[in-house]
Amino acid sequence: MLRHRPVRIFAIVTTTLLLLAAVLLWRNPYALITGDFTRQRLAAGLSKASMQLGDDRWVYAYNDDAPAGAPTVVMLHGFTGSKENWFPVARLLRGRFRVIVPDLPGWGESNRIDGADYGFLAQSARVARFLDAVSSKQEVVLLGHSMGGGIAALVAARHPERVARVGLIDAAGVRFRDNRFGIDVLAGKNPFAVHDEASLERYLDTVFFDDAAKPAIPWPADRIYIARRREDAAFEQRVLDRIGRGDERFAPGENAARIRQPALLLWCRQDAVIDASALALYAQRIPQARQVLLDGCGHMSILEKPDAVAQAVIELIERGRQR
Repeated sequence: MLRHRPVRIFAIVTTTLLLLAAVLLWRNPYALITGDFTRQRLAAGLSKASMQLGDDRWVYAYNDDAPAGAPTVVMLHGFTGSKENWFPVARLLRGRFRVIVPDLPGWGESNRIDGADYGFLAQSARVARFLDAVSSKQEVVLLGHSMGGGIAALVAARHPERVARVGLIDAAGVRFRDNRFGIDVLAGKNPFAVHDEASLERYLDTVFFDDAAKPAIPWPADRIYIARRREDAAFEQRVLDRIGRGDERFAPGENAARIRQPALLLWCRQDAVIDASALALYAQRIPQARQVLLDGCGHMSILEKPDAVAQAVIELIERGRQR
């Protein structure tokens, strides 16, 4: 009988853990997805922290394992995105630079205030305060993807003392060549809206060109994700109304002419969201920028071609620095 006791204890512990997991998922189904985000963060070698700045609670991933005096690379995600989008690039940069990857206020794990402004201008002011708080002494390299690229352009232009170098990746904020996404936005639609399985598939097909890079969202995670996006639909529409159709939709491009810092402009040729013609429009305003046009990827270059993006960022940082 004694020989069976370890097996019995193991069965009891296993059953208890499964019941606890079931209760947790019943109370908070989204924990299934955040649990996978935690796995991704740990795999990228990142820790997590939070910070309160005024009314905004920022949640961010970071890694401080870098040589003394190394620049701080801050990465801003795009519309409907989150800090996790940048993890493959962050993994390739950590150890060489200090890396900080926040959820922008209103998105991800950072807080959202009812009625607050989450457009380009308001977010750029928030990001400037965040940079002061997390990297007041180190040189800051600010990277932004999509909506985050528009925000990064504004911060670099309006707060040059806070940003030493800037990288705009598939960035919003200029009047690029018409495509289906842009036409839908101007018509008042949200092309990124997700409310069922078909719209989730359409969303992924829009932002990714490389099928191999598309994230697998198996059942029941797909249902949980769809439910969260349904809850966020009104918020997404308000933000898109401001950054896609409002008076400030071209503010990033208009302010970009004030950017004097070393800069990177990186696009994917097959971007079906922010057409690659945007690269040339930004380049007219930032003539000192290095231009990189990747092939075989869509809007999510940071997930489809993380090695190429990381290499371009390294070259941006190392170019012209004293050794």
